[in-house]
Amino acid sequence: MIRNVFIATAICMAALGCSPASKGDDAPIAENGLDYCARQTERTLAQIESAGYGMSPRNIAPGDSTWKLCPASKELWTEGFWPGVLWYDYEYTSDEKILKAAEKYTEALKFISEIPAYDHDLGFIIFCSYGNGYRLTGKPEYKDVILATADRLASLYNSAAGTILSWPREMKSLGGHNTIMDNMINLEMLFWAAENGGKKEYADIAISHADMTMKYNFRPDGTSYHVAVYDPASGKHIKSCTHQGYSDDSMWARGQAWGIYGYTMCYRFTHDRKYLDFACRITDVYLSRLPEDMVPYWDFDDPEIPDVSKDASAAAIVASALIELSGYAGGEKGAAYLDAAKKTLESLQENYRGGDSCPAFLVHSTGHRPAGSEIDYAIIYADYYYIEALMRLKNLEK
Repeated sequence: MIRNVFIATAICMAALGCSPASKGDDAPIAENGLDYCARQTERTLAQIESAGYGMSPRNIAPGDSTWKLCPASKELWTEGFWPGVLWYDYEYTSDEKILKAAEKYTEALKFISEIPAYDHDLGFIIFCSYGNGYRLTGKPEYKDVILATADRLASLYNSAAGTILSWPREMKSLGGHNTIMDNMINLEMLFWAAENGGKKEYADIAISHADMTMKYNFRPDGTSYHVAVYDPASGKHIKSCTHQGYSDDSMWARGQAWGIYGYTMCYRFTHDRKYLDFACRITDVYLSRLPEDMVPYWDFDDPEIPDVSKDASAAAIVASALIELSGYAGGEKGAAYLDAAKKTLESLQENYRGGDSCPAFLVHSTGHRPAGSEIDYAIIYADYYYIEALMRLKNLEK
């Protein structure tokens, strides 16, 4: 996720102070893409400023040209992505106006660190916003918010099951203590906290969660389940199933993407070879089943393919993860992963940009197709992982 500062040296954070000139189509894909993102960020910021601070972009429906704006709320898991976009844009442009906006939208989320944990999405909300903010400014108050939020996330850990409870609100409907694939991303905040003044046992919680997710959220062939359910008292595994995928037996594209990103990150913090090997294994499954344009359909097993929606957000998540994973894998495999990341970003650039029609970076993402929600939309988390991937690639191209 954030996250250049936490990655190995070759993928580490970009230097501040660069003020890029506009590039032509023949410019390196990273700088071309980042220039585009800077223009789109300005457009989004102008729209939001007219609505007043406190509102953040969530999505743009097909055919629309403006963001649906939402107030900061614990009901939304996406609130950290817009300030995260602003921090990455500031890192690239050094624009003081963008910095001030990043600070305002980040600090509007402080309340998340002050209330009891309500689900697993605390890492998405706080580490994308405050995490990037602390990485670039070193403000001690930002660190304090991250550590306080890590405390709240850790409170959802069930030692019997060995995982964090993802959705307290869904315990009845799903039949017990539930752990979803998305939760892998929130482990980053626990790992980071353990190394930066938080409780050391938070790393143990993250490792246990990753190990149990590896065991029960994946099939023998390396494809993923969205959800694993456990008995909350005994910790016994009850079932593995889907919530946002096509079926319990299908590979939901964004779920596989979260897994690729999450286990790559686990290797970064632990240097445990099993996480690297597993990240490569589930990555190879994903890459082997991609369509020609490198952007997956929303679920790899939807029988209506190709007459179903794509998910550009999954492609952006995987592109960002592959740039990091390429450095860890090394050799021919690492080179293949980096090539796949570049081809994905090129495809997103050529065929999935919002462009002049809307201020989002990317269009054609799918949120929750079974619920009929955000199908073929522009969605803010797609933009976040797209700009992160571009920043990571830019660091490699120096």
